[in-house]
Amino acid sequence: VQLQASGGGLVQAGGSLRLSCAASGQTFSRQTIAWFRQAPGKEREFVAAIRLRGGHTYYADSVKGRFTITGDNAKTTVYLLMNNLRPEDSGVYYCAADPSIILSSIRVPRSYGYWGQGTQVTVSS
Repeated sequence: VQLQASGGGLVQAGGSLRLSCAASGQTFSRQTIAWFRQAPGKEREFVAAIRLRGGHTYYADSVKGRFTITGDNAKTTVYLLMNNLRPEDSGVYYCAADPSIILSSIRVPRSYGYWGQGTQVTVSS
């Protein structure tokens, strides 16, 4: 699977951004696709995931209620709508995919076999 992340940028606190992860290659509908983020000096952390077969979604507690992950099978793209952004949401956002992730591993970066290149999100206070 090839992944292309886009949509990052600079936004003020309280603002919104929508990230896109365009996928090509293996069957899109079989994938679990997730967003992770990494701030300078910190480990990569789970943000949200969607199981495209069934549409189940999962969120980190820190973004629940503010971020929404959706998938568009026709466009083979996953979106992350981020509302009410905070400075602590800043970082490089990566999308990742894998067809064979069990639920207990969905928040673990090393569980994913395919990664996009990352897109920078900066939230100013």
